[in-house]
Amino acid sequence: MGAERDRVDTFGRLEDGLLQAGDWYHWGPYLSERQWGTVREDYSADGEAWDHFPHEHARSRTYRWGEDGMAGFSDIQQRLCLSLALWNGVDPILKERMFGLTGNEGNHGEDVKEYWWFTDALPSHALNRWRYHYPQVAFPYDDLVAENGRRDKHQPEYELLDTGAFDEDRFWIVEVEYAKDAPDDVLMSVRVTNAGPDPAVLHVLPTVWFRNTWSWGDDEPVPQLRAGAGTIDIDHPVFGDLELVVGPGPDGVAPPLLFCDNETNAARLFGAEASPAYPKDGINDHVLHGAPTVNPAGTGTKASAWYQVEAASGQTVELRLRLRARGGPPDAVGPSFDAVTALRGAEADEFYAELTPAGSTADEALVMRQAFAGMLWSKQLYSYDVARWLDGDPGQPVPPASRKTGRNSRWRSFDAFDIMSMPDTWEYPWFAAWDLAFHCVALAHVDPAFAKYQLILICREWFQHPSGALPAYEWSFDDLNPPVQAWAALEVFAVDGATDLDFLRRVFDKLLVNFTWWVNREDADGTNLFEGGFLGLDNIGPIDRDRLPVKGTLEQSDATAWMALYSLHMATMAFVLHRKGKQPTQDLTIKFLEHYALIKNALDGKDLWDETDGFFYDRIELDDGERIPVKVRSMVGVLPVLAGVVIDEPLIAEVGILGKGFARLLGDALDPANLAPGTGSVRGAPGERRMLVGVVGVDRIERLFARLFDEGEFLSPYGLRAVSAAHRDHPYVLEIGELTASIDYEPAESTTAMFGGNSNWRGPVWFPLNYLLASSIKVYGTFFGDDVRIEFPTGSGVHKTLTEIADDLRTRLISLFTLDDHGRRPCYGFVQEFWHNPHWQGLVQFNEYFHGDNGAGLGATHQTGWTGVVADLIRRRPGSGVASLSDLLHITVAAPADQQAEPTSAGPPTS
Repeated sequence: MGAERDRVDTFGRLEDGLLQAGDWYHWGPYLSERQWGTVREDYSADGEAWDHFPHEHARSRTYRWGEDGMAGFSDIQQRLCLSLALWNGVDPILKERMFGLTGNEGNHGEDVKEYWWFTDALPSHALNRWRYHYPQVAFPYDDLVAENGRRDKHQPEYELLDTGAFDEDRFWIVEVEYAKDAPDDVLMSVRVTNAGPDPAVLHVLPTVWFRNTWSWGDDEPVPQLRAGAGTIDIDHPVFGDLELVVGPGPDGVAPPLLFCDNETNAARLFGAEASPAYPKDGINDHVLHGAPTVNPAGTGTKASAWYQVEAASGQTVELRLRLRARGGPPDAVGPSFDAVTALRGAEADEFYAELTPAGSTADEALVMRQAFAGMLWSKQLYSYDVARWLDGDPGQPVPPASRKTGRNSRWRSFDAFDIMSMPDTWEYPWFAAWDLAFHCVALAHVDPAFAKYQLILICREWFQHPSGALPAYEWSFDDLNPPVQAWAALEVFAVDGATDLDFLRRVFDKLLVNFTWWVNREDADGTNLFEGGFLGLDNIGPIDRDRLPVKGTLEQSDATAWMALYSLHMATMAFVLHRKGKQPTQDLTIKFLEHYALIKNALDGKDLWDETDGFFYDRIELDDGERIPVKVRSMVGVLPVLAGVVIDEPLIAEVGILGKGFARLLGDALDPANLAPGTGSVRGAPGERRMLVGVVGVDRIERLFARLFDEGEFLSPYGLRAVSAAHRDHPYVLEIGELTASIDYEPAESTTAMFGGNSNWRGPVWFPLNYLLASSIKVYGTFFGDDVRIEFPTGSGVHKTLTEIADDLRTRLISLFTLDDHGRRPCYGFVQEFWHNPHWQGLVQFNEYFHGDNGAGLGATHQTGWTGVVADLIRRRPGSGVASLSDLLHITVAAPADQQAEPTSAGPPTS
């Protein structure tokens, strides 16, 4: 791992909260595979982003806020972009970017209709590999739109494989590899394999272009690309003189070089008379139709090398290019190219071999490596100046007046121009705050500096609202995501060795403001029962939790649980910072523990808990005072389990000095009635006792677990369902006055469009909550040890420790991606190509969520973000030696303070 670790370490200086990127990060996969249809490119009056800038416009219209391209690489500011275009000879357009359905076109919401994989990556991007399957028949654009438009939400999505486009293996396997010889010497290899039965021709057009920075009224100079001798010469005021060396084709002949400009084809799109002679789609029109739309002078701001590759059945052809400083050694694409790619491949093998825990199977190692690869490929430039977007650019059409009070209009302070970890490079070419927290936990294993930077960035002044709110995601910054940033910061801190106290302090200081915002805004009546709306759990109930159809307040067990957890993690950070002498935060430790006690008391004293059902439910409190429980058995009622902590006895006395709320809470736990062996919340001999303190009492936990581990309710072969399967035959119906709403168990795609058709928490297995629940159950298991055994599965007669159950749940999650006894990966359902066809095997996608009964991947197909945390599950298998949050706190509590100004007056959770 040595060479790569040295490169990664150059990334990691956080100065004034800003990432000081090392040279090795100058070039990377910062170019998304879709920019069309995003909020940033939407200048419509109605806010329908998908319709305003559709895929049909993308080849002809200049983007304002970013660029896109397949297998894309760019500099860290995305000024110069490099990607791949393809043409099979029959398609109506060049294949330059990924195609999919918009939210209004798909019968289950927006959905990509392509097959590609991120097969490898190093954190420094000294090596990145990408694979794509491209049909040899005409790409069925119209068929995909029409057939999905015909289907309703009770039918499955119509996928590209369903169209017959890959019948008889008539497709091209396209593999792109980037390798760096030096920080600014980037080698690009394109290997195309004819998987079909007959000889075929593929047009391959590696493309380089400048992001248009000169058309928006900022007096930016226009850079230039020029045809050289076997090169595309690059003149740019920032980069200086570069060249893209274009290797010969398989016949030894240099390919033609085509030039146009990254300018909108106003004539095609808008019927304008004044339009560039060589517009953005000029290369497309020239290759497909022979149009005179490329510049014969060999200059422009966009250029392609036009290879025409003929390959026999099964034949592979390699093309080579190299981006470097102009005038380098003549051996650009020969033996030195081979040496660099071989070296970087060996370094990647070494890097991931050291990350793979002993005892892991080769297949688990493959899944972990591809999950990390997807995370690293999803580092994208995110550019969005909200004030500029709202007001418009000088010299450009003025945005409609509706924008001033529409989407994100309260966020004029938001001004991002940063590399961010995206959930995806297609479905989500924007960040999402709670997704990002899970990304960082996984990324900490391979690129801890970048993971820390992400958590600091989301709290920086140009992201965080002046009120303290954190932006949820681009579609609506005002929506609320679960507040998991404190948890993620502690996990990243632990994985990174628990030494970077400056990082922890920066995050803690900003989250103080965010925590206060939550308390002030989302506990409307001061009861310590929190609201928060849908909180990322789309379609989790019978009504829209963001917009109640009745006059009243929705008090949410999940929002309350999240805030209890937030309190504990903030108390933990405060304790660590004080204990290590970084910041005198003992009073804040007490403050957050006291708030935790208030929340626990509220849950105990209110009627969110249903004693008959043994479950937590949301409650609607109508304006007339009537309280109505929403009795859906879902993850909403399970989440209070997350907020449990273990306190060591030396710290119990310190808290007891104050005699306040948290001390009284501990006093209840020390009641003699709770000291019975195997059932109480205290363990250990006097003087060495440990105490379990949870929002949910031990008796209630056992009742909740009985439902959670019931295969007829939550427990599936591949994790925990979001909604109990008991609602399959017994839908829940909510009736309030004239309102009637219902919810049943839906293991796959949603049949309601409440939050968009592919946003479904009504039954599938979702990774983030499964991950957190397994971690929490592990905490309980560590505390109780062999004293407590739970029937697992419920009704089976088999009893296991909670540690064994937590490990079983983690194994179920990992098994979504690994080969089963039949050689099938459950995440691919029963699609025959992935099961039996060698061209499709060994390739893993990381879906947004998974079928609640059979584990098939659903929703967004490349959501390597929070689902990529499977890499963490494999990496932190028992015995791996990688620190966890509970390990960190146990060591911290036991160790003396490095610089302690005064005695600590309160103890933190030790897990």
